[in-house]
Amino acid sequence: METAEVRRGRLPADAVKLECAEGHSITEVSRRLRIAPETVRTWRRRFIERGMDGLCDDPRPGVPRKITDADVEWVTVKTLEETPKNATHWSTRSMATATGVSQSTVSRIWRAFALAPHPSQTFKLSTDSMFIDKVRDVVGLYLDPSEKALVLCVDEKSQIQAQDRSQPGLPMMPGVPERRSHDYVRAGTTTLFAALQVATGKVIGSLHHHHRAVEFKRFLAKLHEEVPADMQVH
Repeated sequence: METAEVRRGRLPADAVKLECAEGHSITEVSRRLRIAPETVRTWRRRFIERGMDGLCDDPRPGVPRKITDADVEWVTVKTLEETPKNATHWSTRSMATATGVSQSTVSRIWRAFALAPHPSQTFKLSTDSMFIDKVRDVVGLYLDPSEKALVLCVDEKSQIQAQDRSQPGLPMMPGVPERRSHDYVRAGTTTLFAALQVATGKVIGSLHHHHRAVEFKRFLAKLHEEVPADMQVH
């Protein structure tokens, strides 16, 4: 059985030459190099007929390569450093028009270099002056958790619409499902502040008419009143 190196065409042909020069038979060379006897016989014949030139690969069949390394570099650099006119990113069609290569060639180059002009990702940099301290505090809970600590996950949901149906609902009757009007009336908005106790799953929440720092401070005061005084709160 041929090894993976042989299947990829990477086995040095001179290895066969050296084995044969030491007087080994074709069968012995095939066994020692773990390649087919036909492969040994082919390289041996080519070396006898053409010498060292016979150890080089013959030209492969098929159409000669038309895309040069310069073309590949041009498409790659243009993709990374330029944007098309009247568009936000390149497509295979627009890149093919701009560079003069085929659309399938552009696609193959992009796949080879893992280029994808269409997808995009977002990121956010925190402007909080205490961001590093907060990260250390959170990570420290995992690395060195305290035995007398209460961990709360606090979040907020603002602009909750308070809605009600325009007409009272009609109860269910035999053969008739419960019915309610399709439209509704708005009764303003409300804001929910909530804290989840990670260990127990208990939620402490409060509703407010506004979403400001004043209301959030009231919520923090409520947390201070409801959590145990002997525990460190994170």
